Amino acid sequence: MSSARRYSSREMIDRLVSFDTTSHKSNLELIAFIEDYLSGHGIASRLVSNEDDTKANLFATLGPGDKPGGIVLSGHTDVVPVEDQDWTSDPFQVIERDGRLYGRGTSDMKAFIAVALAMVPDFLAGGPAIPIHFALSYDEEVGCLGVRPMIDAIIRTMPRPDVVIVGEPSDMKVVNAHKSIQSYVTTVTGLENHSSATDKGVNAVMYAAQMIGFLGELAEEMRQRGDPTGRFTPPYTTVHVGPIKGGTALNIIPRHCSFLWECRGLPGIDTEEPLRRLSDFARTKLLPRMRAVYPDARIEITHRSGAPGLAPLDGSPAETLVMQLAQCNSAEAVSYATEAGLFQLADIPTVVCGPGNIAQAHKPDEFIELSQVAACEAFMARLAAHTAR
Repeated sequence: MSSARRYSSREMIDRLVSFDTTSHKSNLELIAFIEDYLSGHGIASRLVSNEDDTKANLFATLGPGDKPGGIVLSGHTDVVPVEDQDWTSDPFQVIERDGRLYGRGTSDMKAFIAVALAMVPDFLAGGPAIPIHFALSYDEEVGCLGVRPMIDAIIRTMPRPDVVIVGEPSDMKVVNAHKSIQSYVTTVTGLENHSSATDKGVNAVMYAAQMIGFLGELAEEMRQRGDPTGRFTPPYTTVHVGPIKGGTALNIIPRHCSFLWECRGLPGIDTEEPLRRLSDFARTKLLPRMRAVYPDARIEITHRSGAPGLAPLDGSPAETLVMQLAQCNSAEAVSYATEAGLFQLADIPTVVCGPGNIAQAHKPDEFIELSQVAACEAFMARLAAHTAR
């Protein structure tokens, strides 16, 4: 067994941030560190790996693992890339300035994981009568991929937890609702020709532009529909187009064009509507014109990733408990997506509550306020007291 070392929250944040767990890389070194740390405190970990064993989720239980119920502390271990961002310091070395800790993942969301891990000796000292589970995932940033097999393993092999706390940055406020996200890649295949012969080519870029224009009209329609609950900012379902790639030279009619787009939907909406309507527009309006020139012209729309929204369940065990721990009397709604909706689909009451602000996520010089770390420490101390009862 490894030695039972105790880390402060700051020391643990330093260690976790030092692992470059950008989503396109492995997280195994970080997972091995956490597994070794927990082992030093007599806690066994269960790993749920991806298909090629380059990444792993970690699940571990403090207290009576065979007892029904329990509280899950959930977080993702991956971070977004730092390439092409103008950082003023090493992204993977925590720098403290003016009451803030700078580094990739400080806010999103290694600080939550670090504080929870640093509290392990305190959780154990209380001899927890209520199990505390750690559920640490991979590839959240690229579609909440890793948590899915971990949730499946949880509900198949152990008593169903009573509460999941997803520690995404929420300024330590309790979040009981968030939007869904669905992302797609659209690829248009036309026919190249000399740009002087537009009647003999099928311009994939121009047809893609019509589809993007259609999505813009759909985005405006969604804005007009609004948010009946009045809780979200922005107060409507959003449609967004990101990277576009197409064409080779100005005097060549482009044969290919592709673009990425997403929809972030209010809880309860028909998440398939944007895809369905864009597909109908392409099939009925664009493809007939394209194929009149070139019968093999194609428009393909492929689903990339997605995560369900988190629907508010007022008075749920998760909301009630976490509001007590966070010492607040109201719950918030946010527009970013998390793994919480997937836990909710597994019929486990779930809320979001974690240190940091989402406005700092994914940016150069990402930071977390030290006051937020302290607030999370106080939250975890109250959790330790609650589970020791």
